[in-house]
Amino acid sequence: MNDYKDLAAFLDVSPVNFWAVKTVADHLESAGFTELDMRERWELKPGGRHFVIKNGSAIFAFIVGAKTAAAPFKIISAHSDSPGFRVKPNCEMLCDGNIVKLNTEVYGGPILYTWFDRPLSLAGRVILRSANPLEPESRLVKFDRHLLTIPHLAIHFNRAVNEGNPLSKQKDMLPVIGKVADASQAKGLVHRLVAEKLGVKPEDILDYDLSLFDTTRASVVGLNGDYITSGRIDDLSMVHAALSALLDTRDYADDSTRVMAIFDNEETGSGTKQGAASPMLDYILRRIVASAPGATDEDYIRAVASSFMISADDAHGVHPNYPEKQDPTNHPTLGGGPVIKINANCKYMTDAESAAVFRTLCEKAGVPYQYFVNHSDVAGGSTLGNILTSQIPLRGVDVGAAIWAMHSVRETASLADHASMIAAFSEFYKV
Repeated sequence: MNDYKDLAAFLDVSPVNFWAVKTVADHLESAGFTELDMRERWELKPGGRHFVIKNGSAIFAFIVGAKTAAAPFKIISAHSDSPGFRVKPNCEMLCDGNIVKLNTEVYGGPILYTWFDRPLSLAGRVILRSANPLEPESRLVKFDRHLLTIPHLAIHFNRAVNEGNPLSKQKDMLPVIGKVADASQAKGLVHRLVAEKLGVKPEDILDYDLSLFDTTRASVVGLNGDYITSGRIDDLSMVHAALSALLDTRDYADDSTRVMAIFDNEETGSGTKQGAASPMLDYILRRIVASAPGATDEDYIRAVASSFMISADDAHGVHPNYPEKQDPTNHPTLGGGPVIKINANCKYMTDAESAAVFRTLCEKAGVPYQYFVNHSDVAGGSTLGNILTSQIPLRGVDVGAAIWAMHSVRETASLADHASMIAAFSEFYKV
């Protein structure tokens, strides 16, 4: 799973978080992993391969330690979501000429103007009526055709557009879906489209989580094919790297329990039941240890104390046009290898000891490494690592691959860096 074609295919079939999780689950099942239900009793054995899905948008996979389930953990975490636009309820808005646009809400922090004038479509999950009101049916949906576009206002109506163009998320960013023959056809248009796609009655659709995505496929660019451009590189490239490493080492007999934790909602702060601020990972790790004969809570605490986590979320590569935006002495470049992320105000979980661990892993894997530190005059963002360690006191490091245009509708990464990330992650799972 570790060449550029695999990464491109993974990105193309994972337009939103729900589909990314399905893609990961499909790969895991093909590799002999079995799905577990949090509501049922687990019967785990040394060497067992399993995964758990939460809310359809987060997934946790693990290979139980070869000797005992009360073993230390090697964890790689990443996230399934990317910034974009979610479709609101009662979304259809009728415009002049019976043209219909959709009312949307911004999710996370996308670079808004990169979404203009592109072929877009819809994907997500649909909730259907069932016999049990507390257990409605959930189905995935994806429109594989160019369904929408967000048209720019012509420069003739905004002569200052290239001198700065403040955008209204409620006015400027609404996608056009098309023209209806009669105004009465506008209401419920999306419900009818979804119903037809799924082969169900519109009245059976109770709700949906639908998002816009760019239909342009992932592409390799550069003089020597050095880079990949695509939507959702942040953070699906790290999801793909973690999955590749787990599958590449699945036959390795390790006394530690290897874990891949893919959370949702990192882009909005992680404060959901499927996010890193939830107790979900803690629950799973506790249940793994508890499955060992005679295991106690003390065994869990001891296992955590001997564990290590790599929090994998992409990093800012130095921009060729804006080198001054980076720290003066730390310039992570595309193609320069995995990036160790450091923040004095603890926005990342990295400290000197954990940075040294990852540096050594890179050396053992034969790949380069580099550092990202915020410019001291510019506040940076946060990621999964520090949030997770507020729930579970894990040793760990925040890392990622250097990319350009983070949170654009299309980001750019180095293919060499992606291969290096997989190599370092694989080394971690085997060390």
